[in-house]
Amino acid sequence: MLMHISSMRTTITIADKSHEFASYYARVRGLTLSAAIDELIQKAQAAPLPPQPEIQYSPNGLPMFPPSGRTITAELVQQLEEEEFAPEKFA
Repeated sequence: MLMHISSMRTTITIADKSHEFASYYARVRGLTLSAAIDELIQKAQAAPLPPQPEIQYSPNGLPMFPPSGRTITAELVQQLEEEEFAPEKFA
């Protein structure tokens, strides 16, 4: 039985940390860098997708948070706003 494996040569730019990880993975597994990246992509494609949250709508059609048993307070909203819009994150 003959198997033809198609491959494409291309150039990509990846972050230093991604390159470092892929190089380490290749070394440990005894693969070329190309084969290691291909294997990692294949694994990512085979991984199950996280479940999509069920969106509930109010009677007037607005999307609502799913019930969590927690009360969303003004203090909680303020805390989250301060964390999300912290000026030091944008400096």
